[in-house]
Amino acid sequence: MFFRTLGIILTVGAARQQSHRARGRRPIGEKSMTMTESNSRTTDLGNAATLTELYRRMLTIRRFEEHAARLYRDSRIPGFLHLSIGQEASAVGACWPLDDRDVVTSTHRGHGHCIAKGLDVDGMFAELMGKETGTCKGRGGSMHIADPRKGIFGANGIVGAGLPIAVGAGTAAQLHRSGGVVVAFFGDGAIAQGVFHESVNLAAVWDLPVIFFCENNGYSEFSAAADQHRATLRERAAGYGVEYHGVDGNDVVQVAALQRELVARLRAGAGPMIVEATTYRWHGHYEGDPESYRDAEELAEWKKRDPLVLLGDTMRGRGMAEQLGVVEREVDAVIEHAIEQATAAPYPAAETVGDFVTTPRADIPEPATPTGGSLKIMHAITNALNRELADDPTVFLAGIDVGKGGNVYGLTRGLAEKYPGRVRDTPISESAIMGTAVGAAMAGYRPVVELMYFDFIGVCLDQLMNQAAKLRFMTGGAVTMPLVVRTQFGAGKSSGSQHSQSLEGLLAHIPGLTVVMPSTPADTYGLLRAAIQDPNPVIFIENRLLYGKKGPEPSADHLVPLGKAIVRRSGVDATVVSYSKMMYDCLAVADRLSAEGIEVEVIDLRTISPLDFDTVLTSLRKTNRLVVVHQAVGEFGVGAELAARAVREGFWYLDAPVIRVTAGPTPAPYTPALEQLWLPDQARIEAAIRESLDAHP
Repeated sequence: MFFRTLGIILTVGAARQQSHRARGRRPIGEKSMTMTESNSRTTDLGNAATLTELYRRMLTIRRFEEHAARLYRDSRIPGFLHLSIGQEASAVGACWPLDDRDVVTSTHRGHGHCIAKGLDVDGMFAELMGKETGTCKGRGGSMHIADPRKGIFGANGIVGAGLPIAVGAGTAAQLHRSGGVVVAFFGDGAIAQGVFHESVNLAAVWDLPVIFFCENNGYSEFSAAADQHRATLRERAAGYGVEYHGVDGNDVVQVAALQRELVARLRAGAGPMIVEATTYRWHGHYEGDPESYRDAEELAEWKKRDPLVLLGDTMRGRGMAEQLGVVEREVDAVIEHAIEQATAAPYPAAETVGDFVTTPRADIPEPATPTGGSLKIMHAITNALNRELADDPTVFLAGIDVGKGGNVYGLTRGLAEKYPGRVRDTPISESAIMGTAVGAAMAGYRPVVELMYFDFIGVCLDQLMNQAAKLRFMTGGAVTMPLVVRTQFGAGKSSGSQHSQSLEGLLAHIPGLTVVMPSTPADTYGLLRAAIQDPNPVIFIENRLLYGKKGPEPSADHLVPLGKAIVRRSGVDATVVSYSKMMYDCLAVADRLSAEGIEVEVIDLRTISPLDFDTVLTSLRKTNRLVVVHQAVGEFGVGAELAARAVREGFWYLDAPVIRVTAGPTPAPYTPALEQLWLPDQARIEAAIRESLDAHP
């Protein structure tokens, strides 16, 4: 018989569960010990060629991990190293039926998943060593190894973070209709993360072709899984309305048989499923882990179910001992050659330290300023979304109430009916929404997702800060990230401290993100279209108090370059820099001062990051004075950055200190009496300009 019987599986499982029950806990995988596979599923996987290839892939993972451990011990691999020795069968079996259409997302313990999906060990060893020839050109390392070109959307240093990315890849596969499937690997510890709930729920709501594949190795880092959860995965799956399948994660044939069946069903249109593979990791959570949290006897018991020994015994029982020897010699040769190549490879050159942060963007010329017609900013947004949806079938919209409800402010009204399947309502799951954008962008789509209020950025910051902003860099430029996050803010109407914040400085501080804040209808239309067409992640921040603002209507082809400021009003006496709604207050003050013969130059940044300081510096050379105005609090904000740049690059042009006019250093007050004191206003802007003019060098 070429796989172990259920009785043996249950015997080992019972021993493990007894250890857990001694602590008064029910293990998360308790119900999963009832295997769903039958022998009939695996019979046609028992031919000699298939068994040999399964063994080859598992042995490649084992040898890779063993040599990685030695290289790490010898200080030839830096950083952190998390190995999956003992879990080879779950990785190989889960990826067995996958092809080039399919995507996997991984964990910090992801070497095996990458190898099982087809990544070559030459580049992987070089990557772990930080070499230029590495899979990610030495920018990712062990925890972030990826190759999106092969459908490997990456190991991830943050527990559970790959799950919403898998939802995005599944969305792209569903829209593309090519039969693509996504396998999202995660460990039992990730089940406690909120993104697990958000991701499985959203995948279920949208009927996405995603297999959430749990490698339950019994431990969440140092803690026994039985101490971390009160419900099993089977019970959780029922709550989401998705199928659950348990499998012996150490029997590669059983895993491959189950996955082959499920993948075929997903290609035919089935919705998401949860698979729990019960397995065990032989090494600690990381290399160097003292492993004081588990018994040596437990490890020894699980080593009796070594995936390689199980399959090797089956093959020897079928007279395939010679094939095993051939495979072992071939794998050893491949591993040795890979290590030699990686050792000899160069490290990245010093001048490349800034490479791959962003994708070069197209050069868009500044368009003529429209002068005719009338358009509200809210309609400019709708028109831009409609135009890009019509022009590009890879564009889709997603967010809370953007479909049937047409957005809280009606900005997407009618688009869901016009573009079926491409304007999607989501649950209130901000992390899943952002992760969906990341995964879909990696898969070649151009998602536009909505964050209902800018204040909610903290709920989903990981997917923007650690995923969208970093994945191009960490993959050595192997991926582009063409996604847009639309959101809005606006103090002044007693929205309170959690619905009024101007947090652009927070996002502008993160390399890799583009941050845009338009002020006019024409710029809103042109910048939003440019953002959707851009190959980088763009945060597009609207001021809701400007939605009804009217201005000249641009042409349908109007595009505005990202990263370019514009002079709204020329002057020679002082430079005032602002953006979004505050720009109108600055213009009003400048017009009043003009009656006194004071000519103020007003610059609208439009894009916060990348910052167009050249336009500011050109103005400063002429006026010798700089005032910065924004609705965000002053400390560590855009004004602080402009002041620092002015002092460093424009010091010899300054005839007065740089002055900032900003919101107060407190949360936004609710009561109008305090909110108006907290906000910058025209009186404070005028006072700042006069203070600058009264200063003498």
